[in-house]
Amino acid sequence: MIKQVSIECCGQHEVCEKDSLLAAVSKDVEYYEDEELDRFRGRAGNEYAPDEVEEFREVLYTMRTDEVAGWVRSLQLRYVNLPDELKDEVFLIVGERRENT
Repeated sequence: MIKQVSIECCGQHEVCEKDSLLAAVSKDVEYYEDEELDRFRGRAGNEYAPDEVEEFREVLYTMRTDEVAGWVRSLQLRYVNLPDELKDEVFLIVGERRENT
């Protein structure tokens, strides 16, 4: 006999998921007006040309800070690696947002 257990939400799931950079948190792909970045699917983070890094940077800095973690999760789910040059900037933005919430 299989027993179903109801797990109640602790009320923090939305916050935790919103601030998490891990793709495992959510399997829903959400686009941030960045469909053009799908052409980089499978490329390593250290293989981007400077102008390609700028494409990612433009998307990053045109979104709200509360969207950045979701954007990174979206890229992961789409197998688009963030350029290495932007990783520190992303961690800084997400870290500052966590400190301010």
